[in-house]
Amino acid sequence: MGRVIIIGAGGVGTVVAKKVAMNHNIFTDIMLASRTKSKCDSIAKEIKESLGVDIKTAAVDADKVDELVALFNSFKPELVINVALPYQDLTIMDACLEAGVNYLDTANYEPLDEAKYQYSWQWAYRERFEKAGLTAILGCGFDPGVTSIFTAYAAKHHFDEIHYLDIVDCNGGDHHKAFATNFNPEINIREITQKGKYYENGKWIETEPQEIHRPLHYPGIGVRESYLLYHEELESLVLNFPSIKRARFWMTFGEEYLTHLRVIQNIGMDSIEPINYNGVEIVPIQFLKAVLPNPQDLGNNYTGETSIGCRIRGTKNGEEHTYYIWNNCSHQAAFRETGMQGVSYTTGVPATVGAMMFFKGLWNKPGVHNVEEFDPDPFLEEVSIQGLPWHEHLDVDIEFEK
Repeated sequence: MGRVIIIGAGGVGTVVAKKVAMNHNIFTDIMLASRTKSKCDSIAKEIKESLGVDIKTAAVDADKVDELVALFNSFKPELVINVALPYQDLTIMDACLEAGVNYLDTANYEPLDEAKYQYSWQWAYRERFEKAGLTAILGCGFDPGVTSIFTAYAAKHHFDEIHYLDIVDCNGGDHHKAFATNFNPEINIREITQKGKYYENGKWIETEPQEIHRPLHYPGIGVRESYLLYHEELESLVLNFPSIKRARFWMTFGEEYLTHLRVIQNIGMDSIEPINYNGVEIVPIQFLKAVLPNPQDLGNNYTGETSIGCRIRGTKNGEEHTYYIWNNCSHQAAFRETGMQGVSYTTGVPATVGAMMFFKGLWNKPGVHNVEEFDPDPFLEEVSIQGLPWHEHLDVDIEFEK
């Protein structure tokens, strides 16, 4: 049905490559590209041996538009699945415009020299993609991604107006390491150590990192302390669902994790400012990334599961209702299928399903779009088939007040 190129060969890229290969009837020609071709070759070899599907591989520096354009012109993909670093979103989008290729990613752009992420940089491409007749699908992981589609599904089927939205993300697993991050350490630590922010009554309210927290119960896991963070999907959701009065994002952390994080901050290892060490310029957080466990290597001993969903309060036919929609994902089940842990799996599977929606013509509209702008029904039907079944409860205690 279509030619696709995947950029990025980390944990998420590995999941995407394997899930795309498992759906070879849709993805008829596949290429995996990253800065290090040997990583792509290793993944392709494993896929050939386990699934019998051939995947082409290539080396590309995603920071360089000319290299990307040359690769796109050579392979001629219809869609790029970008699971590289968020610093590289704009160069890949520029290359897509130059080469005439559609685009999908899982996380919004973040400048390398500033721990700040927002959609405005990518939304600025709307007119150019529309004029080129190309589709750009933003934020098609789990959060952002499935959580936004959960919200769209709730608005379509259960509410006339959504008033209060709380996105809750719990990793109830154990990787049996003293300290490790579940995805790129540099991105993860930058995200967690920045100031929190939430939306209420038309305004954005900023908080100190981990300032606001509360215990919440997660299905199949139990009670976990949950911390208010800023997360990018809030920015688009409050625009696309203007009835929202308050929108927040919560994530769980264990005390041991937070203790390690405080030490990292106290000794300056979370800094993104370059320093000179023995005549060599290094960035502390990038050095830290090099010595921490690789998230790709966590899956083998990872136990437990993740639980991510949306807790919503709103009205239908003038009556107030509550609603909880969520997915739980087993780390061990994810590892058995793809060799990666559950956090990579919950990002890679939705990216694959979003690409399927594009090739089926269901999510194919020129311009730049966040996932909640599309019909949620076919996506949620397919994502369940592909390994992420979801559950919903109406009129239950969502543990959040108005």
